[in-house]
Amino acid sequence: MAKSKATMRDVAQAAEVSATTVWMVVHNKPGIPIETIKRVRAAIDNLSYVVKTEENGTGVESIGLLIEQSSIPAISDVFYGDVIRGFQAEAKSLGYHVLLSTFDRNTQELDLLKTGLAQKVAGFVVANDGDISRETVIQLKTPKVPVVLIESYIEGQILPCVLGDNFMAGYKIARYMLDLGHRNIAILKGPSKYSSLVDRFRGCLAALAEENLLVRPEWMPEPVSGHPLKGYVQMKEILELDERPTGVIAISDKTAFGAMEAIREAGLGIPRDIAIGSIDNTMESGYTRPPLTTIHIPKYEIGVLALQKLHRLIQGEDTIPVKTIVYSELIVRESCGTAIPQPGDESMHSE
Repeated sequence: MAKSKATMRDVAQAAEVSATTVWMVVHNKPGIPIETIKRVRAAIDNLSYVVKTEENGTGVESIGLLIEQSSIPAISDVFYGDVIRGFQAEAKSLGYHVLLSTFDRNTQELDLLKTGLAQKVAGFVVANDGDISRETVIQLKTPKVPVVLIESYIEGQILPCVLGDNFMAGYKIARYMLDLGHRNIAILKGPSKYSSLVDRFRGCLAALAEENLLVRPEWMPEPVSGHPLKGYVQMKEILELDERPTGVIAISDKTAFGAMEAIREAGLGIPRDIAIGSIDNTMESGYTRPPLTTIHIPKYEIGVLALQKLHRLIQGEDTIPVKTIVYSELIVRESCGTAIPQPGDESMHSE
């Protein structure tokens, strides 16, 4: 497929219409006057503007969704499944076809990705960072193919992105645990290559710092890759110590699920012996034993907003890169119990 040298915005300027009008003409949307359609079509021909479509020639404009290989099968992932469903639903409503591409930095050359995906799509979204490093994203930038980031951002790079309020999510769950009276709190961290998880961790530490509390290093074990239950091994390490915390903050619901299994396996009760809270509010979090207190991140909406932002960039309407942050919300369930008794307060009790 020949690469388009002209953009939709170039066509709009030549035809003296908006980029939205050009997009509607290209996608055969109703409601455009015949004379306007003729003027836009003439500009398209004069500028040799080519709509980027699927290789099978369906005529449907394509956009790319790039995720790391380790996230597959992403559509069933407890977090990214909702993000992708929101992205795909909005793409369908706007008339785009989504090309899903995975990236494995151990086996895949960046040049192949850049010359492959970028030549087939009008723009693409990068979901999460992780193996898709900042260097990878920076090198993928081209003047003609807009990029939107989901659940990641790059310090020093002005790129449009949509992400959850991860710092405040970490702060809120830690603040809730503190308000219940917990002072001996462990944190189950995530891999540092994910900026969203790092921000959540920083939020937790900020809340603890307000109470002049430091988490013991042994209560912040490093994550272990390869285990099917995230958080299980970390929690096992903590439970093997001479002293255990009264509360645990898991950096994600998936991490909490594994930690809860380890706690039950040790013959301990939740929240009787150890309270636990996390971040994400995946569908599964409401059906754990006991139901999990967590911070809701509006995942589906993140996908919708990312597609809408990409659509505006493709049309040439957005000229100022913006970091869009969606608010988080505390969802109180049973895993944290009630306030624990404090010295001198006989009225308080724990479950």
